Amino acid sequence: MTRPTLRLLLSHPAHFISLGFGAGLSPRAPGTCGTLVAWLFYPLLRTPVSDPVFLALLVSFFVAGVISADRTGRALGVSDHGGIVWDEIVAFWLVLFFTPVGLAWQTVAFVLFRFFDIVKPQPIRLADSRVKGGFGVMLDDLIAAGYAILALAVLKRFLG
Repeated sequence: MTRPTLRLLLSHPAHFISLGFGAGLSPRAPGTCGTLVAWLFYPLLRTPVSDPVFLALLVSFFVAGVISADRTGRALGVSDHGGIVWDEIVAFWLVLFFTPVGLAWQTVAFVLFRFFDIVKPQPIRLADSRVKGGFGVMLDDLIAAGYAILALAVLKRFLG
């Protein structure tokens, strides 16, 4: 499998996006690095906009992810290359949107999202194996986000 390079990252805006501004170049755990980038940039993106505008941004980022992940996957020769981390970034922004306020809750959200993204319980695994191209890249992380949001809601209900 071809490893993404700085040259590829800078060769086209789609690659810069799908490789998570460089987080996807990490030789170890690029998905976790992408999720950390999402966590870092979330306050900057979220603070100045209303809830509906933020959700509209996420939809547009999802669409941009479908397009950019498809292009980068073709350039790397692997549809869902591990270096493509825009899917983790957008999905984790969605998780953070529904996360209760506080660093402890955000940490739990991070762990839950990474758990579901890595373990891929059904139907995440099904989507990951059957839905290809940029949409498939984005879809499995969106489902993992749904699992993390549901788990957070259950935890909040029982922990107060």
